[in-house]
Amino acid sequence: MHISKYVVIEQGVVSVQGQEVFRSDVGDFSVFAKEIYQHLNMAYPKFFKMDSLSKLGLLGVEFLLNKDDQAQDIAVVLANKSSSLDTDIKHQQSIADKIAYYPSPAIFVYTLANICLGEISIKHQLRSENAFFVAASFPVDLMLANANYLLQSNKASKVLCGWVEYYQESYKLVCYLVENQGTIAHNKIEIQKIIK
Repeated sequence: MHISKYVVIEQGVVSVQGQEVFRSDVGDFSVFAKEIYQHLNMAYPKFFKMDSLSKLGLLGVEFLLNKDDQAQDIAVVLANKSSSLDTDIKHQQSIADKIAYYPSPAIFVYTLANICLGEISIKHQLRSENAFFVAASFPVDLMLANANYLLQSNKASKVLCGWVEYYQESYKLVCYLVENQGTIAHNKIEIQKIIK
């Protein structure tokens, strides 16, 4: 098993394979996300309705998957530490809002972390296995075991693994694609180098 490609998005910088491909000095995540969207020449109007966690995940995956990966049996295994807490807080605020007499359904839709998986799968027409774990830090052993199992059991031809963390303007994405061919060995040491 090998890591064929990886991406990191953090503090206004997008790096692919350790090389910076995009940088912004904008501090606001929503503006930064829109800049990446424009940089990628994406044409996906649903993007603008998504919560920040889903936007972060979708943008990261755009740097990993290409048109040949559409509708492939690519499994997705993600994790973070805040789950959907950022959106949960916004949903609670919409409930407490005395002017709006009911909570916002547009916000409620994103009160589960695995909706990020759904948005990625819908955009890329992925119909394979998926899981979203919540852990205090990147669960290297769990991700390693899941990816190896999915590939060895032929449940997927590739596995997209990653850490997609967003909470109150603090964000970090580290995603990598695991498959049978690649330049980086899929082991604990190499994963730890990527997620540092």
